[in-house]
Amino acid sequence: MKHQYQPRRFFLTVFALTWLFWIAAAVAVRTPAGEGAGLALMLLGLLVPAVTAVVTVHTSRCAALKRDFGRKLFGVSRVKPRTVLTCIAVFAAVIAASILLSTLVGESLDQFALVEGFSFSIGGISTLLTLVLTALLEELGWRGYAMDSLAAFFTWRKATLLFGAVWALWHLPLFFIPGTYQHTILRESPWFMVNFSVSTIPMVFLFTWLYVKNNRSILACVFFHFVVNLMQEQIAMTPVTKCVETAVLFAVAAIIAVRNRDAFWGEKHSADLLAE
Repeated sequence: MKHQYQPRRFFLTVFALTWLFWIAAAVAVRTPAGEGAGLALMLLGLLVPAVTAVVTVHTSRCAALKRDFGRKLFGVSRVKPRTVLTCIAVFAAVIAASILLSTLVGESLDQFALVEGFSFSIGGISTLLTLVLTALLEELGWRGYAMDSLAAFFTWRKATLLFGAVWALWHLPLFFIPGTYQHTILRESPWFMVNFSVSTIPMVFLFTWLYVKNNRSILACVFFHFVVNLMQEQIAMTPVTKCVETAVLFAVAAIIAVRNRDAFWGEKHSADLLAE
């Protein structure tokens, strides 16, 4: 039985449930006794993409889709360490170039340093654990079903652009929950909120590049997602420099798309990959 991907149903379910939990969390944390409830609601929202993907796959009645999900998640042999390290090196180069370019607008080279602690804290939970959970749970949803569901109807290039926009919108309620990174940058300037949202689009090109080059490995994307989050937190970049970083990311995304024309411009869809 060939699986018919249903991206519309998947994303509607994810948005409805995630936003429900996160909007409720935004209300709860503003009450004196609501911190615990807010934290639980935030975690439930974060779980939604992963749970929706797992439920969608395992209720699909498609053996090929179930096998494919298992291989993407547990297939260590799919991971190509050189490609993963290359992707990390590219992102590190983006950060370095962004810091250097930011000196043209008055920022300091002191940004080439590690910060003490983290920029956000949620309910006393370890920020490092938060970064790990975020990477794991998001990638189970996004690479477990979401990206392939889009690529079943579009080229990887179009699927990547669509998902970049969707991913940015998915984060929106987090800007209104005290304690989150998104809320912190919104308080500094609404433009930093805009920059965060726009930056997701070129960032997704790096994820798609890694995903396709590693034979659609979820593990590779989880590791890269965690490293990206950690570098963004621990390197002392200013919010202004992160705006510069977005421009650099767009340039890098364009180079990746042009240099990998078979992946981003070809007509091969992920629906075809289930038969391989």
